[in-house]
Amino acid sequence: MAKKTYFVTGTDTGVGKTIVAAAILKAAKAQGKRTLAMKPIASGCDQTPDGLRNEDALMLQAAMTEQLAYDAINPIAMEPAIAPHVAAQQAGKQLSAQRLVGFCRGMQIRPADLMLVEGAGGWRVPLNDRETYAAVPRELKLPVVLVVPLKLGCINHAMLTVEAIQNDGLTVAGWVANHPEQETMSCEQETLGYLVNHIPAPCLGILPRLDGTATERLPARLAEFLNISPLFDG
Repeated sequence: MAKKTYFVTGTDTGVGKTIVAAAILKAAKAQGKRTLAMKPIASGCDQTPDGLRNEDALMLQAAMTEQLAYDAINPIAMEPAIAPHVAAQQAGKQLSAQRLVGFCRGMQIRPADLMLVEGAGGWRVPLNDRETYAAVPRELKLPVVLVVPLKLGCINHAMLTVEAIQNDGLTVAGWVANHPEQETMSCEQETLGYLVNHIPAPCLGILPRLDGTATERLPARLAEFLNISPLFDG
């Protein structure tokens, strides 16, 4: 059974959840840890001879140590690159927290030192008219790793997300600052200082933007900027 399981979320979509999750997996591998990861729902999948495939799920598959079939990592794959609940409606599928929780529990049974479950978008992304994705980590009682993009507005988005996570009865186990945009934000150090002082969890790392690095090499390169020891403490 997975000894430590975390839910990876972001303050919004496009903030780098997957690259951060993959970097954490690589950092754990460098410490000799066995790792698992899954992205239960992925929209924006490509048609391939093997079926629908999502580049984020494939990155997680490549970064983790254990060998699993793609369908175990990404059990719900949808082609339109839109919000999951809308993509599901267009595909004639019904998303539910209970179903996703079942997928995650099935993965947790497998032996590993670390397992990551990557969400979709931000904390309150809808699954249907009644449930949001937050119901999944809430039901599983998972601590959360938060990805914060260093760009204008990130303090507000980060603090609101932390507040929502706590209001749902969960804890933020750690957070990672990421650079998803080419431009360096104004007053970045001041922003980082505020986040460090106000997010009630350790900063696991500040990931630089490594333009020119091949995508398949990014997780291992970025892992060098992480300190994941808080994820194994306690």
